[in-house]
Formats: sequence, C-alpha cells, structure tokens
Amino acid sequence: MTSFKALVATKGETGPNLAFTEFAESDLMDGDVTVRVTHSTVNYKDGLALTGRAPVIRRWPMIPGIDFAGRVEISEHPDFKPGDLVILNGWGTGETHLGAYAQKSRVKGDWLVPLPEGLNPDEAMAIGTAGYTAMLCVLALEKHGLKPSDGPVVVTGAAGGVGSVAVALLAKAGWHVIASTGRPEEAEYLKGLGAAEIIDRAELSAPGRPLGKERWIAGVDAVGSHTLANLLSMTKYGGAIAACGLAQGMDLPASVAPFILRGVALLGIDSVMCPKPRRLKAWARLAADLDRERLALMTTRIPLSEVIETGRAIVDGKVRGRVVVEIG
Repeated sequence: MTSFKALVATKGETGPNLAFTEFAESDLMDGDVTVRVTHSTVNYKDGLALTGRAPVIRRWPMIPGIDFAGRVEISEHPDFKPGDLVILNGWGTGETHLGAYAQKSRVKGDWLVPLPEGLNPDEAMAIGTAGYTAMLCVLALEKHGLKPSDGPVVVTGAAGGVGSVAVALLAKAGWHVIASTGRPEEAEYLKGLGAAEIIDRAELSAPGRPLGKERWIAGVDAVGSHTLANLLSMTKYGGAIAACGLAQGMDLPASVAPFILRGVALLGIDSVMCPKPRRLKAWARLAADLDRERLALMTTRIPLSEVIETGRAIVDGKVRGRVVVEIG
C-alpha cells in the first residue's frame, strides 16, 4: 500500500489535535526495516501523549504509540527478513519518531526484538511496554539478590498495566504479593492475578515519616512521589524498590534514612533506551514465565478507532490491566 490508515497528532494550543487520516508511505521516517503493524497497545505514557497532559510528543506532526508488534515487509538490516514477526518498545517511537498507531512503521532494525517463540503478536501487545517494564523491575530485584523467602513484595498501581503484570509475574515466582490500589472494587481481579493482600493506596499516598515500620523486602513502584517515599521508608533491611513510573508525580519527598540506616536500595528502571541484550532477556523471560490465563484475565481489546478515548480513560485511572489495539 502506498498510503495507510494512521492516527496523526498535530500541535494545538491546549494539547494535540488528533485525526485519523490516510498517511503516505513516502512520508515515513528513515529506517532500515518497514513493518506492517498488526497490534499495538495503550500504556499510561500513551495516554499522556494523546491527552497532552505531559510533553511526551516532541516532534510534530506525530503518529503516537510507543510500541507495536507486526510483520517485516522490507528489511535492509541483517537480523531481519520479510515475514519475520517483531516487537518494538520505546526508542522514542511516538515521541520523536513516527509511532505505532498506524498500519505501517519504518524504524531502525536495532530497535526491534524478534517475537519470542511461544508468543503471538496479540499476546506481545497484551504485555506491551507496561509488561516489559514490569519484567525489567523483576529482573532488577533478582539481580539485587532478593528472593521470595526474604519477605513480601509490594506493587503499587496494582490494577494498572505495569502493576497487573508485576503482580502476575511475582506471584507465579512464589512471592507473597501485597497489591496497592485506589480501586477497592478491583480486589477480586488482583487476587485472580495472584495477589495475597490488598491495601488501599491511601496508606501510602500521603506525606509520611522518614522511617516507618518494616513491611516488605521488595517493591515495584509505578507511582512515584509520596508513594515511593513511603515504600522506601517501610522497606526491610537490605531490601530494594524498583521504580518505573510517575502516576502520582515526578517528585520524591523522601529522606536518606532508609538508605543509611537500613541499606535500602532504589533501583531505577528505564524501558525506553534499555540496551538490547537486556530487552531480549526480558522478553524471553516473559514468554517463559508469564501465565497466559492471567494475561488473558487482565487484557481487553479495542480497534484503532477507540484509541483516543482509551488514552483519556487511562490517565483518569479508569482502565484496568492491559489494552490491545487491533490495528487491522
């Protein structure tokens, strides 16, 4: 096809102007691999981009969407050939490079990961950047030497995308998972993913003490701000928190007490520019470790035409788990 369907964002005074249009293939950006996109997803970051609530988009006009799965059509990269199934997460896609909410994308082959054996493109985007980030958090906690026998693990924003996958992964690995959520109606959903305890996010979201009662040895935090500060203050001696998000805020109103009195570690997780060897390891572990029934439990599907309203809903905290976008 010389043109294809795409969602295009142009710069407006109060936020992006969004419109579905026919996009010329000749207007795609430079890259050595052209992919026929079959599936994408809506992450929290996508919601920020679509609503303009954060300056995610830094090039205009832009096709939003930070990750996709699809089939290679044209390749000048030695690692890929036409017909290969591939995944892309991050690398500025949907921010500075034309993104995933379109039927085609042209990118650098070094950005792509082969679809792992045992996963199909739909499942890969049910995982998406959120789930891949959750696995990076799990890998970081393991690298720090932490294991289920050391104590409980806490997951914040547990009903969201990162949180849902983190709960499922950690529970299957044998951890006692404490799920923090502001949506008490999702308690049964979280227990279905493997959570052993549910706590209200209000326990963690207000300003707290520099050092609190020790409650967990590890944590996955997608929230930031006071929540992350409280997680650190309640982490047991020698424990660690993997931080990957900012749903509450970018600030960290914490003290040094947990670090110098309990030896607690704060592990920063970046999914956008993560080196390829670590990506390959994360996706291999996701294919091997993530329970498919639990993945299905957390996943809904929408057509590309519903991406805009879903983006608004996800930043308003109205989306549970993961959303697959069927590009068509």
